[in-house]
Amino acid sequence: MNKRDFPKIHFYDQDFVDIYDKTWNWLSDLWIDAKTGQASADGYFIYPNDEKLVIDQFESIFSSFFLVYSNRNYPANQNLDYFYSKQEESGAIRWKYDLKAGTAVTDSKNPDGVGLPLFAWAEFNLYHKSANKRRVKDVMPVLQNYVKWLDETYLKENGLYAAPVTASTMYNSPRDGAVYPVDFNACMAINCAYMSALGDILNDKEISFQFKRAYFSLKTKINSMMWDSSTGFYHDLDGEGKRLPVKTIAGFWPLLAEIPNIDKAEALISHLSNPATFGTEHPFPTLSADSFDFKENGEGYRGSVYPALNFMVIKGLERYQKYDLARECAIRHLYFILEGLSPADGKKGDMYEAYNPCKEGPATSTENPDFPRKRYIQTVGLSTIALMIENVIGLSISLPRKTVDWIIPNLEIMGIEKLSLKRNLITILSNKSPRGWEIQMESEKLYYFTINILDQKKKTLPIPSGKCSMLIDKL
Repeated sequence: MNKRDFPKIHFYDQDFVDIYDKTWNWLSDLWIDAKTGQASADGYFIYPNDEKLVIDQFESIFSSFFLVYSNRNYPANQNLDYFYSKQEESGAIRWKYDLKAGTAVTDSKNPDGVGLPLFAWAEFNLYHKSANKRRVKDVMPVLQNYVKWLDETYLKENGLYAAPVTASTMYNSPRDGAVYPVDFNACMAINCAYMSALGDILNDKEISFQFKRAYFSLKTKINSMMWDSSTGFYHDLDGEGKRLPVKTIAGFWPLLAEIPNIDKAEALISHLSNPATFGTEHPFPTLSADSFDFKENGEGYRGSVYPALNFMVIKGLERYQKYDLARECAIRHLYFILEGLSPADGKKGDMYEAYNPCKEGPATSTENPDFPRKRYIQTVGLSTIALMIENVIGLSISLPRKTVDWIIPNLEIMGIEKLSLKRNLITILSNKSPRGWEIQMESEKLYYFTINILDQKKKTLPIPSGKCSMLIDKL
């Protein structure tokens, strides 16, 4: 596959462009045929393992957020459809499956094999990048049955969900005693909010109302029971409903669920700039730096920086219009990924599953010599592709609405070329011309373009087919 088939990005720092291109080039090796174990365009997007081929729910949901930008070279829904095909009569969908055997993979700490419930979030994003309403209709019964199983299995009388902490993949995080994990409950709220939104897409008022009511009920419970005003943070609860003192990155999931009010959000977000908690040199560690168990070498979820969780935090910042902070953190994070790919000491680098929180390079673990996994595109692609397009360049795209929003925090040479919006290739570039800063656009069909420059100028314009340009000074 030729990288010219993918949308091309323009940015003043060529290293960012190179790492974006390299990610697409490496992707083809990670699509693996379930029967042969060999790379195949018709396979599933999984991390290769010599012993067995495991398809992972967490990876599959998160990777869909950057695969949607592949101009349909890679199907963003392929892995998700595998999980739906495995749904049991009870509604259960397990967090991992052995592809060759076709059986669920569980462990003693997570006997039901439950994962973070985020399918509806992924499907809502797929809809806005594909405008495929028929798909929403087809998957809705699967998603409804899945929620029914989660409610029957984990919902308790206090209105919160008691699920295994390891459902979040945070296997060695010091969350001992946690019975009601803040991340699982916030993810249930996210799932309910997007189930309601999918109901709206289908014009199904009953589904929309049912899940909206569930969302607000959960939001109230999380705010009243998990928020601690003295720490300015959301905490896990023990079996008696008491808040546990540890602060982990799980406490930021409520941002993405839009659970905190403005005052709570400000207190929570302030931790991201506080070097004593989550404002480490490489944003953001998975454990607060003031924790007794925090490790500067990462040591798994005792401090390592994981791209998927950074993506979650940055998308949460967007919910509260913190676009400048989201972009700044995305750029800092990308510089550390770049350094890991081309270390200053000249050694061979790569893209890693997890990074050091306090210095350059990959995280390490004294217990696991194979940590972190190399060339772990499954989640690093969120940083090098999705954050690059959405937060560094600043584009937000919705096919059903026929809209492209561009938030430009700085006037720089940047943009995207030949991005496929269904059967419409678009190009949007900002350049300095003799007449001043100019935005050049090319499209095959009409769409609506909203530009927000430095939070000072905002305008929505219909962009006709063909080539056109606009001078920023004239807006």
